[in-house]
Amino acid sequence: MLDTQKSLRALLLASALLASSLPAQQTTPDTTGVKRSTEPLFTSRDAWIAGGFVVGTIALFPLDKHIAQNLQDQQNQSNRLFHHAATDVRLIAQPGALIIGGSMYAVGRLAHVERMADLGLHGTEAIVVGTILTGAIKGTAGRARPRLDTSRPHDFKFARGFRDGGEYMSFPSGHTLAGFAAASAVTAETHRWWPSSTWYIAPVMYGGATLIGLSRMYNNAHWASDVAMGALIGTFSGRKVVQYHHSHPHNRIDRWLLGASIVPTDNGWALAFSATPPSAMR
Repeated sequence: MLDTQKSLRALLLASALLASSLPAQQTTPDTTGVKRSTEPLFTSRDAWIAGGFVVGTIALFPLDKHIAQNLQDQQNQSNRLFHHAATDVRLIAQPGALIIGGSMYAVGRLAHVERMADLGLHGTEAIVVGTILTGAIKGTAGRARPRLDTSRPHDFKFARGFRDGGEYMSFPSGHTLAGFAAASAVTAETHRWWPSSTWYIAPVMYGGATLIGLSRMYNNAHWASDVAMGALIGTFSGRKVVQYHHSHPHNRIDRWLLGASIVPTDNGWALAFSATPPSAMR
């Protein structure tokens, strides 16, 4: 548990340093997309990307049994490095991603670091949006987890997840969703501020999200196809939340939460709200 806490603190510190080290905000009018966009939120390119993920998920169905049984091999399961790494990355995904995102938002508002608050808010929102969608699919698909029987990867039953709880909510992976939603949101946000950073931020973030998915398979909690679909939903959640907020700068969530500040009062501290978020006033 100490190792996990250290990992969470280190990740939060690294995120804070990243946001604070980005180039200073411009004093001239912003040209990176704060004007309301006339482009559709979903495009034909998105359809091709989603189609690729869906095809990949379907292609994994015949391999689910083999992959699950191979990962549960005694030699793999007795590896202490794999065991501890799987536990750590799982906790970083949930509840770590929400803790980190919420902390970045709070620290950003308190310290008046707009980009940190923006990143924390939109990353957290992407996870919440994706989790709602994933929960609906989980309950409807009613897929049994591999730990119940690794020889039955096609054990689906309509709406069973809503009735019988977590053991029948395998498809898709919620932890993988959280990892990819955070990775997608961070990559999209930092690309807006610092385009040249994408070549190294994207591999780090998406690589970490992939490790989360692998950890869920190693722990026998998800099939490979669960992870693929979780990655799809997470990627789209992050990209579309960031795209929507920056193409609709006066939306209510940004007005309420990015326009909020923590201010001192006679009795301590209070949350004050501005009608216009800082990003919309540039």
